[in-house]
Amino acid sequence: MFAPLVAALALSQAGAVPPTLFSYSGVTLDPGGRTIASVDSSQAQGAAGTHGVVTLRGLDGKVSGTIDPCNACRYSAPAWSPDGSKLAFLANGQDGVTLYVSERGVPRAVTTVQGLVSTPRWSPDGQSIALLITLNPSKETGATQAGARQVGEIGSLSLDSQRIATVPVAGGQPHMVSPDGTFVYEYDWTPDGQGFVATAAEGNGDNNWWVASLRSFPIAGAPRIIAAPRYQMNIPRVSPDGKTVAFIGGVMSDFGSVGGDVYTVPFEGGVPTDVTPGYRGTFTSVAWRGARLASTLIVGGETGTAMVDPVAKAVSNVSTAPMSISAGEGKASFDARARTVAYVSETFDRAPRIEVGTPGHMRVLTHDNDGLAATVSAHSISYQSEGQTVQGWVLQPLTLTPGAKYPMVVQVHGGPSSAALPKFVFGGTVSDLVKAGYFMFLPNPRGSYGQGDAFERLNYQDFGGGDLKDILAGIDFIEAQSPVDDARLGVYGHSYGGFMTMWTVTHSQRFHAAVAGAGIANWGSYYGQNGIDQWMVPFFGSTFYDDPSVYDRLSPIRSIKDAHTPTFIYVGERDLETPAPQSMEFWHGLVANGTPTSLVIYQDEGHGIRQREHTEDLSRRIVGWFDRYLKPAS
Repeated sequence: MFAPLVAALALSQAGAVPPTLFSYSGVTLDPGGRTIASVDSSQAQGAAGTHGVVTLRGLDGKVSGTIDPCNACRYSAPAWSPDGSKLAFLANGQDGVTLYVSERGVPRAVTTVQGLVSTPRWSPDGQSIALLITLNPSKETGATQAGARQVGEIGSLSLDSQRIATVPVAGGQPHMVSPDGTFVYEYDWTPDGQGFVATAAEGNGDNNWWVASLRSFPIAGAPRIIAAPRYQMNIPRVSPDGKTVAFIGGVMSDFGSVGGDVYTVPFEGGVPTDVTPGYRGTFTSVAWRGARLASTLIVGGETGTAMVDPVAKAVSNVSTAPMSISAGEGKASFDARARTVAYVSETFDRAPRIEVGTPGHMRVLTHDNDGLAATVSAHSISYQSEGQTVQGWVLQPLTLTPGAKYPMVVQVHGGPSSAALPKFVFGGTVSDLVKAGYFMFLPNPRGSYGQGDAFERLNYQDFGGGDLKDILAGIDFIEAQSPVDDARLGVYGHSYGGFMTMWTVTHSQRFHAAVAGAGIANWGSYYGQNGIDQWMVPFFGSTFYDDPSVYDRLSPIRSIKDAHTPTFIYVGERDLETPAPQSMEFWHGLVANGTPTSLVIYQDEGHGIRQREHTEDLSRRIVGWFDRYLKPAS
């Protein structure tokens, strides 16, 4: 199956074709720890990705089979049956989304749904499969997707409901379990196969995840609330004895950007207990293995795995490295006894690969990307800022000219509940900037993941305050040991990073060029414009209508007269997370102030700029903007 792709890689190394990057998604290890399933695809540099296939590998790395029942489909979410004899996966095609089950390498269509489908989960007895289904959706699921156009009578459109459904493995139509009008975010079967636990909320699914509760949805019977804490919950998992639910809990700014402590709560209901209190790391997934929880986590700038004993409130078997890991629904896939784990790992200078083994003793299974050379040099830094230890990453060109000084661009991550973690640099804006002669600084200031719950909460009612101090301290630290020219500093970010860019140019004169992507200029007007206002209350302490003063104090537009840094601004036309009027308001202020600026609104894009022609245009504009004002050394 991979012979033509391997041949293409060989040609790319000879300069005949662009380099090709192989990607592995949905990595899942069968319960017995013998076979790994994944969705494999490839992408030539500067080109769209190729059609993927579902691939089966043994622990020796040999491909034992590939599954590709519908050529033009996009495959996702492979999931093993409890006994490991069958593999379910989804195929998104022109005729809808089809659930397939493959046994001995032969796929069979189980059901096809017209709508959005995700997260297949086998029942404990292996006789049925649950799904999350949205019928007649108005948009793709998630606030980062392009929003539905706001025309006609606002508020009159019906809201999407993502519901739990079950379908027999033998085939048939899905049976809806959770009620219409309730949006289910994540779920898990109960061990008796009679129902589910899930995070769910009524109303607007994009907005109400921040106020979702943990619930029980029996197949026969009425739903009930298990817990409703004032923080966010991810990845609910029921213990093997059915008595306890574990989840990741914390103050999180985006659905899907998981990070916090590990909590447990009785299945019958009660107040959740933090079972990792004070731990100086951020947990990102959990999975019950007996009486303990196999987990993934971020510690500083490293990611890895650990075991959590919820009774003893103890964290053990911690194994981390300066890399990013990913797999299927969690960040890693463990076998039934947590003796073997599989995941995809990557670093800034090493392309993705599947690894398998025991934590701390992993071996590499895939070598498709071995020929891809690093395009950047990267290292982690750790420094002090107002008594806090702050971590970040420095990227630089592979070759430096002795005695030369280099410009540097600070890239602030989104969130703020997130972290800059190692991702292979393969094309795109970061690659283009480093190739053009820039150093890059990717900080993880207070509010970021990686140092525990207390560190994540340090930006409460202080957006742009302590985090900007941390960033400036990091620049000082880098300049003391690297050939960075302080007179040629730039700042760049998207989403929260876009806000931080707007805040930085209105509160510091240190930077000579800036790029603000999908930023927020005025928290007060933003509160009434965006489609996810529920995320703001945990960070601001109240709604804008109850206490406008903190929103006003943290708004960059209030200091627009102090903005003299040339700033390029961009945003998606249908961005419901950070609506285009926010970028227009900041642009208007810069124009009125006589500050060099440019604004581009990308048609039909949401919070993420995804269309290839737009991403290529954006990268050219960003590099061109910094080149114009920072004049990098040749």
